Amino acid sequence: MTQPTTLDERYGRTPDARRRVRWIAIGTAVLFAVAFAAWLVWGGLGGAPAQLQTRDIAHTIVDDRTVEVRWSFSVEPGTPAQCAVQALNESFGIVGWKVVDVPASDRYTRQFTETVLTSEQAVTGLIYRCWLA
Repeated sequence: MTQPTTLDERYGRTPDARRRVRWIAIGTAVLFAVAFAAWLVWGGLGGAPAQLQTRDIAHTIVDDRTVEVRWSFSVEPGTPAQCAVQALNESFGIVGWKVVDVPASDRYTRQFTETVLTSEQAVTGLIYRCWLA
């Protein structure tokens, strides 16, 4: 009976070692839970709200080389921005692209219509992305 006990002690399989491993596992789990909760609060509640918003309204295929894109843009009044407008073919490949300067305004939401020249027939036109200038 003493031989298994001696081997358990030699290789660290004692009741104290099991308790220590259990407390380390519990402590690690608690630290992970606290860090995860802090990240959720920081990212969800403490983060700044979106500063700008875009919405595709409509597109009109004018001819084989032109598409008109209507879109709305919302940003804090007095903030200039730039937007990329794109035209896509039926394979969703980009066939037209235009960067548009959006000047500062006293209105929060505005609508724009932009003409995009294309390299081939487009099937749609839309806003790709906007950023603050």
